[in-house]
Amino acid sequence: MTSSEPRTETQLLQEIERLREELRDAQQMTALGQLVSTTTHEFNNVLTTVLNYAKLGLRHTDDATRTRALEKILGAGQRAEKLTSSVLGLARNRKQEAAPTDLGSLCDETLVLLERELQKYRVGVERRYEAQGLAMVVGNQIQQVLLNLLTNARQAMPKGGLVTIRVADDPQRQAVDLSVRDTGEGIPMESLPKIFERGFSTKAGPDATGKGGAGLGLSACREMIESAGGKIRVESTVGKGTQFTLKLPRATQEALAGPTGKPIAALGVQSSDSQSAVG
Repeated sequence: MTSSEPRTETQLLQEIERLREELRDAQQMTALGQLVSTTTHEFNNVLTTVLNYAKLGLRHTDDATRTRALEKILGAGQRAEKLTSSVLGLARNRKQEAAPTDLGSLCDETLVLLERELQKYRVGVERRYEAQGLAMVVGNQIQQVLLNLLTNARQAMPKGGLVTIRVADDPQRQAVDLSVRDTGEGIPMESLPKIFERGFSTKAGPDATGKGGAGLGLSACREMIESAGGKIRVESTVGKGTQFTLKLPRATQEALAGPTGKPIAALGVQSSDSQSAVG
């Protein structure tokens, strides 16, 4: 068949699907680039602290100054340990197959990467991990969506505020809900129907951190969630804030048992707290 011959409906559908796959790959690379940028920035902050206080300790010989410098270096080292643990968690979740996933642990690993940025902009975080079940999802996709939602929430509160992350069971629908709620500016009612359209954005462009107006995008977030058999919805009131809720499939007993019938470990580490706040 020559290039001038018309394509069949089947060929057109195949081409559309191929283009969609390429677009998803490009969006995931964009999100990965944002993640690498965030992680690099965090490690740079840690190194700056270590170097500055090491120099301070070398310049001053009195015990009080050196003790203070060592305490700061120790704190930076502990921060680096948390970052490393979070990055290793992200690496564990790079698989493209759905697996039983502890959403609370996934949220904790993601928050480590944004902790300093949220603190800088006076955004507190309240965590409500109430779910007993695990979600059957591709871990890295949910983290990409979560990073996007948390970044959007922070940008919606330029004067500071509170982000509430809740993980809860929905036994009626055999689902686990993950919601992110902010106390920001809210989304105008006329924009809500368009919020998941490709190319639509309420932002004029990047903010002071270089984020916003680009990245994964809510349309890609919806595609990822729906491809996992889930749903995403938004509720917003201007002047009060916005909440995004991901309704994700719950892992079945068969999935938890694994192919050999033996219990398998969930992605993520066990959360030490079911409810906490970071200011």
